[in-house]
Amino acid sequence: MLKVFQLHVSIATFAGMIADGLLCFFAVLMAASSLHLVPGSSAQAALTTPHIFLFASGFAMVMSLLYAFVGLYRPTPIAFGAMLRRTLVALLVGGYLTYLVLNQLAQREYAEQLMLSVVLYLLVGLVVVRGALFAMRRLATTPRVLIVGTGPEAQSVATDLMTLKRVERDVVGFFATDPEAAQSGTMRGHPVFAGDQSIEDIVDANQVDEIIVAVREQRGGGVPMDQLLACRIRGIPVLDLAGFYERAKSEVPIDSLKASWLVYGHGFVQGRARKIAKRTFDIVSSSVLLLIASPIMLFTMLAIKLDSKGPVLYSQERVGLGGKGFMCLKFRSMRTDAEKDGKAVWAQKNDTRVTRVGAFIRKTRIDELPQLISVLKGEMSMVGPRPERPTFVKELKEVIPFYDVRHSIKPGVTGWAQVRYSYGASVDDARKKHQYDLYYVKNNSLLLDILVLIETVSVVLFREGAH
Repeated sequence: MLKVFQLHVSIATFAGMIADGLLCFFAVLMAASSLHLVPGSSAQAALTTPHIFLFASGFAMVMSLLYAFVGLYRPTPIAFGAMLRRTLVALLVGGYLTYLVLNQLAQREYAEQLMLSVVLYLLVGLVVVRGALFAMRRLATTPRVLIVGTGPEAQSVATDLMTLKRVERDVVGFFATDPEAAQSGTMRGHPVFAGDQSIEDIVDANQVDEIIVAVREQRGGGVPMDQLLACRIRGIPVLDLAGFYERAKSEVPIDSLKASWLVYGHGFVQGRARKIAKRTFDIVSSSVLLLIASPIMLFTMLAIKLDSKGPVLYSQERVGLGGKGFMCLKFRSMRTDAEKDGKAVWAQKNDTRVTRVGAFIRKTRIDELPQLISVLKGEMSMVGPRPERPTFVKELKEVIPFYDVRHSIKPGVTGWAQVRYSYGASVDDARKKHQYDLYYVKNNSLLLDILVLIETVSVVLFREGAH
């Protein structure tokens, strides 16, 4: 796992992105070179060498972006058939767009021959490169992990280590912090080491590469901090529960979270430079999206008017930066009597209050396009926690620890929780989403904002997330 600008990236994903980019770059170079060797080709109309390198770089960047747009780099596993279809879609779109550009720079015959050769080289290369990456993952040595603790948290960590591909580890065993747990001998097929054994000796005897302290309460002498410090000094990484889940799932678990971790931990950067960069990004991106989406918005307004009685837009009070309220604009997707008794009700999946047009615009998130106006006004950001209604905020603050932390930044049109968690329509879902919101607040950066917008495209196109 790599950490790039506060963003946790899987090494396998990073390697795949680099390999795909290089493959696209060299596919152009090989195609251009091969045309010179084919009798009767239009090589005399070829681009000059500097232009070919520039074109190859542009093609690599376009294809890398399209691969991200179709969700090839998302952490959620994709079936081979779906991955193949998405790759072909990206290749067709990217090939056509670059052909249009190339057609303006060179003769049409040369452009057609070059792009056909590029696609053929790329298809062959994809098979070879993906096969090589798969073989490397199979042959690579899996890091060995010792889990400190034997409770529910430790067992949950063990399950995640064995099932999550991005953090797959070989669990050596559990170090018992409770004398009674040590008597069991084994747990989930792994040995339980008694607390009277030295963690340093266990690390040496079992060639442990990493230690995860999966104990919610570390005070009271159960966790041998002096032994963990000795291992850390020797270069063995030691993670607590919050650190593990931040790296493994890009979320911050609130059940095991302490205020001291928020106070002393890294991140939560809200300096002047970051605020200026984020505001500039919001103004530029929302303006561009409003311009592009204006025809869609006009058609949506007409469809809503024809489908059901009532206003096209509706405004609703939401809680924003610093806990202050603001009026959030959305396209109306429900009947006008959705809350006729005046009581706020959680939106449900397949909600019967949703109109026919509303069902479509909610799935595609078109209903949220008017929020771009709130972004321009400075009430919202392009990326941030989802703004909630005051009634729900009051309820959630009572049952979800550190819920107010999400109000330290502006709410967003889209966000880390929306692209990483499916559907949320209950307090339990709100707890889960809050863990992703905490991760975003802690690690927010321009790079993370761009990543969220890219993943939003994939979520909308393939309905991987939910409204």
